[in-house]
Amino acid sequence: MDFHLVIKALANPTRVAILSGLKNPTKSFPPQDEGDVEVDGVCVSSIQEGIGLSQSATSNYLELLQRAGLVTATRRGRWTYYKRDEGGIRQFLEDVKRDL
Repeated sequence: MDFHLVIKALANPTRVAILSGLKNPTKSFPPQDEGDVEVDGVCVSSIQEGIGLSQSATSNYLELLQRAGLVTATRRGRWTYYKRDEGGIRQFLEDVKRDL
């Protein structure tokens, strides 16, 4: 895990809001037509609608969160679903506790 990349991802309040929203997706994002948010994750369009950004900005934010190891992406057909990567988040917190 790239510690500095995680810090960069968390430095933006909207990315933090996305990550927080994914903790309780049924309350944080509007319903989606396909997939179960608890099993599959939340599709980009639901996240986009929930946070009020353009599709490209939302995708860029999610891509950085994924590269940082904070979310996972699963492609199903024409949809990409995102979920929190609890293992990655836990690893980051352990790194902070150990190194700072």
